[in-house]
Parts: sequence; structure tokens; C-alpha cells
Amino acid sequence: MKRIVSLISAALISLMLIIPAGAESSGKGIMRNITTAGIVQNMGIGINLGNTMEACGDWIAQYGDGTVTSYETAWGSPVITEKMINGMSDEGFGVVRVPVAWSNMMGKDYHINADYDARVHEIVDWVLKADMYCIINIHWDNGWVNKFPENKDECMKRFTSMWTQIADSFKDYGDKLMFECQNEELGWDSVWNPWGGNSGKEESYELVNEINQKFVDTVRKSGGNNPKRHLLISGYNTGIDRTCDKLFRMPSDPADRMAISVHYYNPSTFAILEEDASWGKARSTWGTAGDFKDLEQQMDMMKKNFVDKGIPVIIGEYGCPKKNKEEQSVRLFLSSVCEAAYKRNMCPVLWDTPGGHYNRETCRLDDAELKKLFSNVVSGKKSLSDSKTSRIPDRTIVEKILLLPFFTIEQ
Repeated sequence: MKRIVSLISAALISLMLIIPAGAESSGKGIMRNITTAGIVQNMGIGINLGNTMEACGDWIAQYGDGTVTSYETAWGSPVITEKMINGMSDEGFGVVRVPVAWSNMMGKDYHINADYDARVHEIVDWVLKADMYCIINIHWDNGWVNKFPENKDECMKRFTSMWTQIADSFKDYGDKLMFECQNEELGWDSVWNPWGGNSGKEESYELVNEINQKFVDTVRKSGGNNPKRHLLISGYNTGIDRTCDKLFRMPSDPADRMAISVHYYNPSTFAILEEDASWGKARSTWGTAGDFKDLEQQMDMMKKNFVDKGIPVIIGEYGCPKKNKEEQSVRLFLSSVCEAAYKRNMCPVLWDTPGGHYNRETCRLDDAELKKLFSNVVSGKKSLSDSKTSRIPDRTIVEKILLLPFFTIEQ
């Protein structure tokens, strides 16, 4: 028996010497026998590296110095360092979504710039080295996707060319790198106005379904690990209601390794607006019974239509600004959305930009209490939203009058 144990120990030591340190955590080359649902569950909770590699605009080319850095920093981000990425892992995030504007510095015939591609590689490598998952996509990218309805052939050529190049560039990465088809642009008001009846609705959905299928087909016929890569499919405008519509279809995939992406910014008057706009009055607070009801209904809708049918869900973006918002409401909103998604086996990915919730200078979340709440979500401990005293009650006319001095923004 001692001899057998010695032989096993020697074999294990030899194996450790053969496998380079960090090979598993690097994510390069390793494709495990794991379902996409398993991948999404392993991600835990995530964060976006927002307003960075997806920063774009013609003015950058005109006034910048023509380098990748001029784009990376154009929307207020410092140059990303490995320390910043490591800090995200230290704060408890298990996946980093890296939005990308691949058209920046693009050459003729939609040729992706080698320096831009190399910089994305560097950031992805840091994420994987920090033992986190990584998601890369084609983001808004100066809005060319919006031209699909009137210039479909050329846009499809561009889309296919870009994903062919991206897939080939990252083909040897393991399953800790996920490709996301697109951001929020799949779905066009110029074809179907959701507030004006059903005219053009089927046409718009069919185009969304066609683009998503083209994405899957393009990646699957690429080389390396891409025939088995886990893919993230863009919902219709990444809206929950629209993605759960019967007209939306998941693509056909021979590998059966797909998840669906939607975003949550409800109500937009709190989660988006910092000041009053023509279409809505900004809210500074969140947490009424109605707010929680909407959150639960939306997350239940995704669970019923996708999770329960074996299709994993990633909430690719959720968040809210801090400007003109009550601190406790921001904390409550973010932790509640995170919890509502996570407890339904969905992966919530916080939208974060420079000056947002994660400080890229200190490499930590600015709000230590929010970090604790996120940690509690993952560990299953009681959350802030479990406390009834933390909620803002729905207001009747009498309540609104009584609370008027304390609430400067009406819901």
C-alpha cells in the first residue's frame, strides 16, 4: 500500500511539473466538458469595463494622436492596468465584460487594426490570469448596426467579416472567454415602433434572428476552440419584454452552448436619468413596493422563458448613476437587482464606467457597504432588500403630501 501511495504521489508531482503554473486559471486552450449553464453559474456576479475599449467617435480620429490609447481614454477612462483588473477580482467579481468598438482604427474592407486587437488581447489575458471569466462583444461601435434595415447586405458583410476576424484572433482561448454577438442595437424602431402598433414587428424580429444565427454560424466554422465556445446571444434590444416575445428565437447551434443576454435599467427615470428629460422626470429614490414588484416580474419572466427551458441567462448590464441619487437607494437598487438575478441562477453584470461604482484609481468599490451586500448575495446571506424598513412605501395621495418635504423627486 505504501508503495502504491508513493507511486501515485510521484506521478502527481511529475504532472504538476509538466503543466505550467497558472494554465488552468489563464483560460488559454482549456475547453472543459461543462454546460453553458455551468459556466454561467461559475461566473457568480460580474462587472463591465465600460467606457473604455468601446469608446468611439469621429472626433477621436480627428483630434487624437492615432493610437489605441487615444480611444481607450477618450471617454474618461485612465489607461487600464493589470492592477485595475486584479482589483475587480479582489472585490468579488467573477466575470468581466469588455465592450469593444472594433471599428476604431479599422482599415479597408473592415480589417480590424492589429494594435487595437492586441490591446484587447492584453486586457482579456489580465482578466483570465486573475481567474475570472471574460466576455467580449461588438458594442455600439459608432452605430453602424443601426443601418442594417436600409443597408442589410453591406452591414451583414461587415458583421460577418468582423466576427470572422475576432473569432480567429481568439480561437485558441479556453472556455473562460465568451463571445457576445452584439450589445443593444439588434431591433430597429425604423422598422417596428413598439409604441405604434404591430406594423413591421415580424420583419424586425426576423432580422434580429437572422443576425444572431449568422453570429453562431460564423463562430462555429472558425478554427481552434470556437466550434465548442460558449456564446452569448443578444436579446431584442436586450429588453426583457421584447426578448420574451414569441417572435424572438434562439439560433440553431450544433454545440448547444449558448446563453441569452438582456439588460435591466428599470425604471429608466431612476436607472438612467440624472436630470429631468422631455420623456421623463428623474427619480432620486428607488425601493417602493411597485419597484420591487416590477423587478420580480421581469426576472421571473426571464426565468420562465429561458432558465426553466435550459437556456442560461446573463444580465449583461444593470446599473444606475450616482449623481442626484440618494445613496441608500443606489445601494438598494444595485444589490436588489443583483440578488433577484442571482437567486434565479442568472449572472448579473454591473454596468460600470469611470467615476462609477468601481474606482479605477484605488482599484476597489467606493461603497464598502455595497461590496458587503454583493458578497452576501453570492454567499446567500440576508440582503438589504429583505428588510421591510429599507423599502420606500408606495404612496397614496395622502402619503405623498406627508412625505413631500422628504422627497424632492416624485415617482
